[in-house]
Amino acid sequence: MGTLDGRSAIVSGSGRGIGREIALRLGSEGASVVVNDLDPAPAEETAAEIRAAGGTAVVCAGSVVEEGFADRFVGTAVDTFGGLDIIINNAGYTWDSVIQKMSDEQWDAILEVHLKAPFQILRAAQPYLKTNAVDHHRKVVNVSSVSGTKGGAGQANYSSAKAGVIGLTKSLAREWGRYRVNVNAVAYGWILTRMTEAVAGDNAFIEVEGRKLPVGINQKIADSASTRIPLGRPGTPSEAAGAAYLLCTQDANYVSGQCLVVDAGTH
Repeated sequence: MGTLDGRSAIVSGSGRGIGREIALRLGSEGASVVVNDLDPAPAEETAAEIRAAGGTAVVCAGSVVEEGFADRFVGTAVDTFGGLDIIINNAGYTWDSVIQKMSDEQWDAILEVHLKAPFQILRAAQPYLKTNAVDHHRKVVNVSSVSGTKGGAGQANYSSAKAGVIGLTKSLAREWGRYRVNVNAVAYGWILTRMTEAVAGDNAFIEVEGRKLPVGINQKIADSASTRIPLGRPGTPSEAAGAAYLLCTQDANYVSGQCLVVDAGTH
C-alpha cells in the first residue's frame, strides 16, 4: 500500500534533476504520474523507470511556455487517469546577469517559465479541482527558491519570478481552500543538479529552446559550502523531492499557503 494510491499527479520538468526525483517518489508511493520535460527522451526515461518499479506513468513532452500546453498537460491526466489530484510546478532554468546587462528577453523568458507557466497550468486545472466529489484533499506544490525569499545577486529575473510563485501560492490557498485543495510552495537552497554542480565560468552550459545558457555556482560559494551550510553540504535531488512529497501526503491536510524553505538551515 502506497500513501498516494489512487491519486494522479502531473510534474512539470520531471525528466531530470529535482523534478525527476519528485516524479519517481510519487510513483513509488502509488500515484499515477504524468511526466513532462522539454525534451521527450529524458521524460520517457523517467516514465520507464516508474513503470519498471511497478508504477504507472505516461509522458506529456513539450515546453511549459508553449501555447496550449497547460490544457494539454492537465488534459493528459484527466483523460488517462480520470482526474487530477496532485500538481507539481517544477519546470524552469536560470539565465543570470546583473541588471544593467539583463535584456528584456532574459527577463521575459524567466518570468514566463517560472511564473506565467504555473499560473496557466493552475488555471487550466481549476475546473477539475473545484469538485468535492473525492474523499481526500488534493495538493499543489509550487517550486520556488531561496532566491525568491532572500534575493540573489545577478538574478533579478529569477528572484522576482520565484517571489511571485510564493504570492501565487498564498493567493490560491485562499481561493481553493473551499475545494479542499492544499496549495504550498517549497523554496530550495543549493541542490545539486545540472545547473548547480559545475563551477560558474567553467564552460558549463545547458541548451533551452535554442539558447545556449551558462550554468554553475560561483567558486567562492562552492568553497564555502562546508561552513556556510549548517549540514555542511548541498542537498541532493532526492532530498529535495522528499520535501515536496511531504506536502502531497494527507498528513499535510491542514498545511496550506505556506512556503517550506529547504536549505538545511542556511537562511
